[in-house]
Amino acid sequence: MSKSDKKFGKSVLFFGMTSIVAVAAVAVTALLVNISERKKEGRNPYTRVVEVGEDDTDPAKWGQNWPRQYDSYKRTAISTRTRFGGHGGSEALPEEKIERDPWLKRMFLGYAFSIDYRDRRGHAYMLTDQAETKRQTKPQSGSCLHCHASLMPVYRKLGNGDALAGMNKTHSMSYQELSKIIHDMGHDHPVSCVDCHDPKTMQLRVTRPAFMVGIQKLAASDAPVPAIPSIDLWRQGNRKAPYDPNTDATHTEMRSFACGQCHVEYYCGKAMPLTFPWSNGLKMDDLEKHWDETNLPDGKRFFDYKHKESGAEILKAQHPEFELWNQGIHARNGVACADCHMPYMREGASKVSDHWVRSPLLNINRSCQTCHRSSEAEMMARVDSIQEKNFNLLQRGGAALMDLLDAVASAKKSGATPEQIKPALELQRKAQWRLDYIAAENSMGFHAPQEAARILAESIDYARQGQAAALKLNSRQCTVDSVQSTVYSRQCTVDSRQ
Repeated sequence: MSKSDKKFGKSVLFFGMTSIVAVAAVAVTALLVNISERKKEGRNPYTRVVEVGEDDTDPAKWGQNWPRQYDSYKRTAISTRTRFGGHGGSEALPEEKIERDPWLKRMFLGYAFSIDYRDRRGHAYMLTDQAETKRQTKPQSGSCLHCHASLMPVYRKLGNGDALAGMNKTHSMSYQELSKIIHDMGHDHPVSCVDCHDPKTMQLRVTRPAFMVGIQKLAASDAPVPAIPSIDLWRQGNRKAPYDPNTDATHTEMRSFACGQCHVEYYCGKAMPLTFPWSNGLKMDDLEKHWDETNLPDGKRFFDYKHKESGAEILKAQHPEFELWNQGIHARNGVACADCHMPYMREGASKVSDHWVRSPLLNINRSCQTCHRSSEAEMMARVDSIQEKNFNLLQRGGAALMDLLDAVASAKKSGATPEQIKPALELQRKAQWRLDYIAAENSMGFHAPQEAARILAESIDYARQGQAAALKLNSRQCTVDSVQSTVYSRQCTVDSRQ
C-alpha cells in the first residue's frame, strides 16, 4: 500500500471516529435534555393556562390546566359493564332494575323507585339521569341535587356565604325550583373538579356540608373507626375544635373522603335537611339505630315512606358504599377508594390519578395487580365468586320478603287488626332495610364480603320471622271463623297449612 493510500485510510478512519463521537455527543445531549425536561415536568406537572376559582364549576375550564385528568374524566360517558355492575352509559337510558328483578318494584311500592329504578351510568350522566328519571313525576326535594350537581356556589348564595345554612334551605324547595337556580347561575354541571380540589393548590378536599356534619358526629361518638386512624388521633386530643377532614385527615383518607361525600347512606326528603346518619358509627346496625332514634317534625318515628301494600314504615337505603367499604379488609389495610377506582397512571414523568372512574374489574392491571401478584384471570375469578354468592343471597332475600308481603296481605284479608299485624310489619322494616342496604350498595358485597353476607342473612331471617308471624294470624282467624261455619273451617284448615 502506498503512503498516499495509508494517509487516505487514516483520514477516513479519523473522519469516521469523529462522526461517531459527534453522533454520540448529540444522542447524549438529547438524552440529557429529555431527562431534564422530564424532571422539570415531574416538578411542574401542569401549567396554568387559565385561572380557576371557587365558582368555576365547568370541568372544561379546569381541563385547560389539567388536560390529562379532564381527558380521562370525559371517558365516564363511555358505556362500561361488568357481570353485576351497571352501565357506564352512552345509550339513551340504562336498563330498568325493577323489570329485571320485579321483587324490587313490589318492595318499593309507595316510593318513587317503584316507578323508575335503573342501572347506574358514569359520572358524566349523574345530573342528566336524575333530571330525566320518571321519578320526577312525583314531588322530589331539592336535597336530591346535593350529590348530582356542582352546586357549592348555590349553597353559599342561599346561605349568604354559609354553605351549610344554604344546604339546609334546599330540602324545603322542590327539585325543579333548586334546579332552575342552579341553571340560572350557570352551574348546571355534574359533580366537578372544584368539588374535590382546592383551585389554588389542587389539594384534595371535602366541600359537601352534609359530609362535614356527618363525619364530625362520627368523630364525636365512641364508635370504632379502624379505617380512619386520623379520627382516633383527634379523639386523643383536647377536642376543642370539631374534627375537620380538610386539616386532620391524611392524604390517603382524603382519597376516600372525597368519594364519601356522595357514595353514602343519607336522607334527602322534604321533612328535614339532608342528613348522614353517622352519630352511632358506620355499620349498618349503627345507621339503623340512628334512624330508629330520630323523630320526624311531627314527633313520629322516622321513616322514608309507608309501604303501599302492607303499611309498614320503611327505611329506604341509598347507596352506602363508603359505609360498607369501611367494614372491609381493603379499608383496614389503608387502601383508598381512589386506589381501585381511580388508580395512578404514568404519562411521561407525571403520575396522575385516572379520572375515568369505573369498576376495578375493567382495569385489573393498575387497580389490583399493584398489590396482588395473581393473574388477571385469578383476580377476576375471586371477585366473581364473592359477588355471585352475595347475589344469590340477595335473590333469596327478595323471595323471602315477597313471601312476607303475601302473608301480611292474607292476614289482612282474613280480618287481622292493625295491632295484630304490627309485629310482622316491624320485621318487614328490619328485613327490607337490610335487603335494600346491599341491593343499593354498588359492589354486590365485594367492599366487605362477610359483612354483606351477614346483612343479607339477617334480612332473610327477619323476613321469615315476619312471614311466620303473619301466618299465625291467618291460623288464629281461621280458628275463630271455624266455630261459625264447618264448611269455612275446612277451607281455613287448608289455608293455614299453605
